[in-house]
Amino acid sequence: MTVASTPRLAVRAAALALALLCAGGSAQAAGGIYTCVDKYGRKLTSDRPIPECRDREQRELNRSGSTRRVVPPTLSAVEQQKAAQREREEKRKAELARSQQRLDQALLARYPDREAHDAGRREALLQSQVIIDGAKLNLASLAEERKRMDEEMEFYKKDPSKAPPALRRAMEKNQRDVEQQELAINNQTGEQARINAAFDEELVRLQQLWAQRAARTQ
Repeated sequence: MTVASTPRLAVRAAALALALLCAGGSAQAAGGIYTCVDKYGRKLTSDRPIPECRDREQRELNRSGSTRRVVPPTLSAVEQQKAAQREREEKRKAELARSQQRLDQALLARYPDREAHDAGRREALLQSQVIIDGAKLNLASLAEERKRMDEEMEFYKKDPSKAPPALRRAMEKNQRDVEQQELAINNQTGEQARINAAFDEELVRLQQLWAQRAARTQ
């Protein structure tokens, strides 16, 4: 019984060894061959990534010699940080470019030509101008009011302290009102300057966009 089973055991062992050998050969074949040229100009070949070419590109070849893939250099920690920083900067620039493109499209949609932009400027300045015009009318009215009070004060020119308290309070209020109206005019004049500066800046960009659009349609 024991003798009869020995050949069968030997056959099974041989078959198992052959299967393992084939599996190992297949795994090695699947891994491919790595090749590169090191910093000294030597062409190196190995069945695994080559340490001497860690800082440069390696090629993994099929058994036929064709390129399976290109293995990029293995970066150090500092190099990885720099590469990540470059990638973040490129993403930031790309996002800025996309944002600028969206702004340009919105600007063109709002102002398709110079006439539309000029109309937009006039409309933006209109409300500010209304405030300025109203303040100037108020100043003219306050000037007339002050003229009447000055004429009344002529009676007390020798001794202004004898002027009625109500008149003195009215003159003080008149002066405060004048200052408020002048401040409103100054503020709105500054606002108009800001509006014009913003529209001037827009116009520079729009002229470029209009020219680009015209070139595409030619």
